[in-house]
Amino acid sequence: MTKRNLGEALRAGEFVAAPGLHDMIAAVIANKIGFDFVYASGFWLTASGYGLPDAGIATYTQMIDRVATLTRLVDAGVIADADTGYGGLLNVHHTVRGYEEACVVAIQIEDQEFPKKCGHTPFKRVVPVVDMVEKVKVACEARRNPGGMLVIARTDARQPEGFEGAVKRGLAYAEAGADIVFLEALESEAEMREACKRIAKPMMANMADGGKTPIRSKTELAEIGYALAIYPSITGLAAGAAIENAFRVFKAEGTSDSPNLPLFDFREFQSLIGFEDVWAFERRWARNS
Repeated sequence: MTKRNLGEALRAGEFVAAPGLHDMIAAVIANKIGFDFVYASGFWLTASGYGLPDAGIATYTQMIDRVATLTRLVDAGVIADADTGYGGLLNVHHTVRGYEEACVVAIQIEDQEFPKKCGHTPFKRVVPVVDMVEKVKVACEARRNPGGMLVIARTDARQPEGFEGAVKRGLAYAEAGADIVFLEALESEAEMREACKRIAKPMMANMADGGKTPIRSKTELAEIGYALAIYPSITGLAAGAAIENAFRVFKAEGTSDSPNLPLFDFREFQSLIGFEDVWAFERRWARNS
């Protein structure tokens, strides 16, 4: 299946709302529902793959494996989190090439110091503006096909430098060539509106459930001035709630066969995950004993 081009969608004036996929089960279920674009979150792919917090612990090698697996499985175009680019300028160059080869439609790079933190947690620190400007320029130049993969420049300066500091950085990253600008963890709708008004590039909103930014619908975000939004926590938190409920019911009732425990249809899941192809192969090639 040919994945949609994110740049073409934005230029056509289409608002893009991308749900986050925390693991590969979410990916195959996303194929059932049907989305044009999805989001590969560093926070959630790290949590689901390694049981670790989003604190700069996962490496480039670990994340590119997860992202490449996701892009192979999911029909939608993948907008992918690449943290700080995993190091200096040479690392950024290598990261961009790797993500491009993994066929993501956009790569997101942020301006935090290493080790980075989740954007909605405390103790974040940001690098000097000039350092991130160079990262953005390197990232844009590293692409073999600039029309194929967009560069998203994220700033985490809202908390350490205030709203004006975050806007100043957003403007600098836009000038450096970023295709999309992302001011992380804005704290009010008024800030969101002002940022979109002042930065003349497609703006991305992070609708992180439980985070610092107020959650708004895609219709509301388009009216505010955003071009796209990610909902990174939607499958991870939904899965967590469902698993906790399943465990509580099982502990209380001693069975999985309960009206209090809704389960995905097992036969349908086998189909989604690819067992029908396996069975067709075996019918063709298996020898009778």
